[in-house]
Amino acid sequence: MKRSKVNEILREGEAFIRSFGYVMPPFADWTPDEMKQRRDSIGGIVDASLGWDITDYGRGDFDRCGLFLFTVRNGNQDDLKHGRGMLYAEKIMISRRDQLAPMHTHAIKAEDIINRGGGTLCIELFASDADGNIDRTAPVTVPTDGVMRCVDAGGVLRLQPGESVTLLPGVWHAFWGEKQDVLIGEVSTVNDDVSDNIFADPIARFSEIEEDQDPYRLLVSDYPTWL
Repeated sequence: MKRSKVNEILREGEAFIRSFGYVMPPFADWTPDEMKQRRDSIGGIVDASLGWDITDYGRGDFDRCGLFLFTVRNGNQDDLKHGRGMLYAEKIMISRRDQLAPMHTHAIKAEDIINRGGGTLCIELFASDADGNIDRTAPVTVPTDGVMRCVDAGGVLRLQPGESVTLLPGVWHAFWGEKQDVLIGEVSTVNDDVSDNIFADPIARFSEIEEDQDPYRLLVSDYPTWL
Protein backbone atom coordinates (compact mmCIF):
# COMPACT_ATOMS: atom_id res chain seq x y z
CA MET A 1 0.00 0.00 0.00
CA LYS A 2 1.17 3.52 -0.65
CA ARG A 3 1.73 5.61 2.47
CA SER A 4 -0.50 8.30 0.97
CA LYS A 5 -3.36 5.77 0.82
CA VAL A 6 -2.67 4.68 4.40
CA ASN A 7 -2.75 8.32 5.54
CA GLU A 8 -6.06 8.87 3.78
CA ILE A 9 -7.58 5.75 5.36
CA LEU A 10 -6.34 6.81 8.80
CA ARG A 11 -7.95 10.24 8.61
CA GLU A 12 -11.24 8.79 7.38
CA GLY A 13 -11.15 6.10 10.05
CA GLU A 14 -10.44 8.51 12.88
CA ALA A 15 -13.44 10.61 11.89
CA PHE A 16 -15.69 7.54 11.58
CA ILE A 17 -14.71 6.21 15.02
CA ARG A 18 -15.25 9.54 16.72
CA SER A 19 -18.60 10.05 14.99
CA PHE A 20 -19.96 7.33 17.29
CA GLY A 21 -18.69 9.10 20.41
CA TYR A 22 -15.83 6.65 20.94
CA VAL A 23 -12.95 8.46 22.65
CA MET A 24 -9.49 7.26 21.66
CA PRO A 25 -6.58 7.03 24.12
CA PRO A 26 -4.09 9.92 24.10
CA PHE A 27 -1.38 8.08 22.15
CA ALA A 28 -3.74 7.74 19.18
CA ASP A 29 -3.03 11.41 18.39
CA TRP A 30 0.75 11.27 18.63
CA THR A 31 2.68 12.08 15.48
CA PRO A 32 5.64 9.93 14.40
CA ASP A 33 8.02 12.59 15.76
CA GLU A 34 6.24 12.61 19.12
CA MET A 35 6.51 8.85 19.35
CA LYS A 36 10.23 9.01 18.60
CA GLN A 37 10.71 11.69 21.26
CA ARG A 38 8.84 9.56 23.81
CA ARG A 39 10.51 6.28 22.81
CA ASP A 40 12.15 5.70 26.20
CA SER A 41 8.80 5.86 27.99
CA ILE A 42 6.48 4.04 25.57
CA GLY A 43 7.82 0.51 25.76
CA GLY A 44 4.41 -0.65 26.92
CA ILE A 45 2.84 0.64 23.69
CA VAL A 46 5.52 -0.67 21.37
CA ASP A 47 6.01 -4.08 23.00
CA ALA A 48 2.25 -4.77 23.13
CA SER A 49 1.71 -3.50 19.55
CA LEU A 50 -0.85 -0.96 20.65
CA GLY A 51 -2.05 1.56 18.08
CA TRP A 52 -3.03 1.91 14.45
CA ASP A 53 -3.13 -1.01 12.04
CA ILE A 54 -4.31 -1.04 8.43
CA THR A 55 -4.05 -4.07 6.19
CA ASP A 56 -5.00 -5.05 2.68
CA TYR A 57 -3.72 -8.58 3.39
CA GLY A 58 -1.11 -8.11 0.68
CA ARG A 59 -3.72 -8.16 -2.07
CA GLY A 60 -3.45 -4.51 -3.09
CA ASP A 61 -7.19 -3.84 -3.06
CA PHE A 62 -8.09 -2.40 0.36
CA ASP A 63 -11.62 -1.42 -0.63
CA ARG A 64 -12.51 -5.05 -1.37
CA CYS A 65 -10.22 -6.95 1.01
CA GLY A 66 -8.91 -5.18 4.09
CA LEU A 67 -9.46 -4.06 7.64
CA PHE A 68 -8.90 -0.96 9.78
CA LEU A 69 -7.88 -1.64 13.40
CA PHE A 70 -6.70 0.13 16.53
CA THR A 71 -5.41 -1.96 19.43
CA VAL A 72 -6.40 -0.13 22.62
CA ARG A 73 -4.92 -2.59 25.14
CA ASN A 74 -3.15 -5.92 25.03
CA GLY A 75 -1.93 -8.30 27.69
CA ASN A 76 1.19 -10.38 28.01
CA GLN A 77 1.70 -13.72 26.29
CA ASP A 78 3.71 -15.00 29.24
CA ASP A 79 0.76 -14.37 31.56
CA LEU A 80 -1.26 -16.90 29.56
CA LYS A 81 1.20 -19.63 30.52
CA HIS A 82 0.56 -18.94 34.20
CA GLY A 83 -3.18 -18.29 33.90
CA ARG A 84 -3.05 -15.02 35.78
CA GLY A 85 -2.28 -11.39 35.03
CA MET A 86 -3.35 -9.32 32.04
CA LEU A 87 -4.93 -12.01 29.89
CA TYR A 88 -7.09 -9.77 27.70
CA ALA A 89 -7.00 -7.36 24.77
CA GLU A 90 -9.29 -4.79 23.19
CA LYS A 91 -9.55 -3.41 19.68
CA ILE A 92 -11.75 -0.99 17.80
CA MET A 93 -12.09 -1.76 14.09
CA ILE A 94 -13.85 -0.65 10.93
CA SER A 95 -15.21 -3.02 8.32
CA ARG A 96 -16.23 -1.06 5.27
CA ARG A 97 -19.30 -1.89 3.24
CA ASP A 98 -18.64 -5.12 1.28
CA GLN A 99 -14.99 -5.11 2.40
CA LEU A 100 -13.90 -8.65 3.24
CA ALA A 101 -11.75 -9.65 6.19
CA PRO A 102 -10.81 -13.06 4.77
CA MET A 103 -11.46 -16.48 6.29
CA HIS A 104 -9.27 -17.23 9.29
CA THR A 105 -9.18 -18.73 12.75
CA HIS A 106 -7.05 -18.54 15.90
CA ALA A 107 -5.29 -21.28 17.81
CA ILE A 108 -5.29 -19.43 21.15
CA LYS A 109 -7.41 -16.29 21.01
CA ALA A 110 -11.08 -16.29 21.98
CA GLU A 111 -12.87 -13.09 21.02
CA ASP A 112 -16.11 -11.22 21.34
CA ILE A 113 -16.89 -9.39 18.10
CA ILE A 114 -19.31 -6.52 18.74
CA ASN A 115 -21.23 -4.39 16.27
CA ARG A 116 -20.75 -0.92 17.78
CA GLY A 117 -22.69 0.93 15.10
CA GLY A 118 -23.28 1.55 11.43
CA GLY A 119 -24.49 -1.20 9.12
CA THR A 120 -25.03 -4.92 9.59
CA LEU A 121 -21.94 -6.96 10.41
CA CYS A 122 -21.96 -10.22 8.43
CA ILE A 123 -19.84 -13.13 9.67
CA GLU A 124 -19.43 -16.32 7.63
CA LEU A 125 -18.74 -19.28 9.93
CA PHE A 126 -17.23 -22.76 9.72
CA ALA A 127 -16.23 -25.28 12.37
CA SER A 128 -12.86 -27.05 12.40
CA ASP A 129 -12.40 -30.71 11.53
CA ALA A 130 -10.22 -33.07 13.57
CA ASP A 131 -7.07 -31.69 11.90
CA GLY A 132 -8.01 -28.04 12.48
CA ASN A 133 -8.96 -27.41 8.87
CA ILE A 134 -12.29 -26.00 7.70
CA ASP A 135 -15.14 -28.47 8.12
CA ARG A 136 -17.46 -27.75 5.21
CA THR A 137 -20.30 -29.94 6.47
CA ALA A 138 -20.65 -29.47 10.24
CA PRO A 139 -23.01 -26.82 11.63
CA VAL A 140 -21.58 -24.12 13.89
CA THR A 141 -23.02 -23.07 17.24
CA VAL A 142 -21.87 -19.79 18.79
CA PRO A 143 -23.00 -17.64 21.74
CA THR A 144 -24.53 -14.31 20.76
CA ASP A 145 -25.10 -12.10 23.81
CA GLY A 146 -25.81 -15.14 25.96
CA VAL A 147 -28.08 -16.85 23.42
CA MET A 148 -26.81 -19.86 21.48
CA ARG A 149 -27.31 -19.64 17.72
CA CYS A 150 -26.63 -22.35 15.17
CA VAL A 151 -25.85 -21.88 11.48
CA ASP A 152 -25.03 -24.37 8.76
CA ALA A 153 -21.44 -24.71 7.58
CA GLY A 154 -20.65 -21.52 5.69
CA GLY A 155 -23.75 -19.86 7.09
CA VAL A 156 -23.75 -16.11 7.60
CA LEU A 157 -24.51 -14.65 11.01
CA ARG A 158 -25.82 -11.09 10.80
CA LEU A 159 -25.23 -8.79 13.78
CA GLN A 160 -27.13 -5.54 14.13
CA PRO A 161 -25.69 -2.59 16.10
CA GLY A 162 -25.39 -3.59 19.75
CA GLU A 163 -25.23 -7.33 19.03
CA SER A 164 -22.14 -9.48 19.53
CA VAL A 165 -20.83 -13.00 19.03
CA THR A 166 -18.22 -15.03 20.92
CA LEU A 167 -15.78 -16.90 18.67
CA LEU A 168 -13.67 -19.57 20.35
CA PRO A 169 -10.36 -20.89 18.99
CA GLY A 170 -10.97 -23.12 15.99
CA VAL A 171 -14.06 -21.32 14.74
CA TRP A 172 -13.28 -20.18 11.20
CA HIS A 173 -14.71 -16.79 10.29
CA ALA A 174 -14.71 -14.09 7.63
CA PHE A 175 -16.64 -10.83 7.93
CA TRP A 176 -17.74 -7.68 6.13
CA GLY A 177 -20.08 -4.72 6.45
CA GLU A 178 -23.48 -4.89 4.79
CA LYS A 179 -25.29 -1.77 3.52
CA GLN A 180 -22.98 0.58 5.47
CA ASP A 181 -19.54 0.70 7.07
CA VAL A 182 -19.50 -0.93 10.51
CA LEU A 183 -17.71 0.09 13.70
CA ILE A 184 -16.58 -3.10 15.43
CA GLY A 185 -15.41 -3.71 18.97
CA GLU A 186 -13.25 -6.68 19.85
CA VAL A 187 -12.63 -7.96 23.37
CA SER A 188 -10.39 -11.00 23.43
CA THR A 189 -7.70 -13.11 24.97
CA VAL A 190 -4.20 -11.64 24.62
CA ASN A 191 -3.74 -10.72 20.97
CA ASP A 192 -0.87 -12.01 18.82
CA ASP A 193 -1.32 -10.87 15.23
CA VAL A 194 2.07 -12.22 14.17
CA SER A 195 1.58 -15.92 14.92
CA ASP A 196 -2.06 -16.51 15.95
CA ASN A 197 -3.83 -15.66 12.68
CA ILE A 198 -4.37 -18.81 10.63
CA PHE A 199 -5.73 -17.96 7.18
CA ALA A 200 -7.57 -20.33 4.87
CA ASP A 201 -5.57 -18.98 1.93
CA PRO A 202 -1.90 -17.92 1.94
CA ILE A 203 -2.08 -14.17 2.51
CA ALA A 204 -0.11 -11.59 4.45
CA ARG A 205 -1.44 -10.23 7.75
CA PHE A 206 0.54 -6.98 7.40
CA SER A 207 0.93 -4.86 4.28
CA GLU A 208 4.16 -3.65 2.74
CA ILE A 209 4.21 0.16 2.65
CA GLU A 210 5.48 2.19 -0.28
CA GLU A 211 6.81 5.44 1.16
CA ASP A 212 5.47 8.08 -1.22
CA GLN A 213 4.86 10.65 1.57
CA ASP A 214 5.52 11.14 5.27
CA PRO A 215 3.38 9.07 7.66
CA TYR A 216 0.46 10.81 9.35
CA ARG A 217 0.51 8.23 12.16
CA LEU A 218 2.72 5.21 12.68
CA LEU A 219 1.20 1.78 12.24
CA VAL A 220 2.09 -1.01 14.66
CA SER A 221 3.97 -2.64 11.78
CA ASP A 222 6.09 0.54 11.51
CA TYR A 223 7.44 0.31 15.06
CA PRO A 224 10.41 -2.02 14.37
CA THR A 225 11.86 0.29 11.70
CA TRP A 226 10.65 3.78 12.69
CA LEU A 227 11.25 3.47 16.44
